[in-house]
Amino acid sequence: MADRQQRILPTVADTEALGRELAAGLGAGDLVVLDGPLGAGKTALTRGIAAGLGVQGRVSSPTFIIARQHRAGERDGAVPLVHVDAYRLGGDLDELDALDLDTDLHQAVVVVEWGRGVVEHLTDRHLRVLLSREPESDVRTAEWEWVD
Repeated sequence: MADRQQRILPTVADTEALGRELAAGLGAGDLVVLDGPLGAGKTALTRGIAAGLGVQGRVSSPTFIIARQHRAGERDGAVPLVHVDAYRLGGDLDELDALDLDTDLHQAVVVVEWGRGVVEHLTDRHLRVLLSREPESDVRTAEWEWVD
């Protein structure tokens, strides 16, 4: 996935399926930065990533608690998922450190909604996913690429 890729996602199920596909290339220490307007499918994509990773627990938006941790599943090589909503962090990642997550962020896949311009410096390389949604429609478009 070195080159930028794009896909039209006609349904939420298609968005989740893309997340499962992306999860196949993710491992502990990987950072996924999701960008896009409200309703673009950031949480749906994260549900798909979580399903692909086989993590435990229901995935929902972490808007009010800022971060949710999902334990690794039972399968071999499974890693936990940390799902963050950076919208309310206002660029202050010290607040993320203060959340007292049980998992070292380098031992999990970290997915950050609203993370563009905020969290990229946490790793040397991250997967950037831009989601958009057509007005008056459920059709979404995803563009993604690994950024060094």
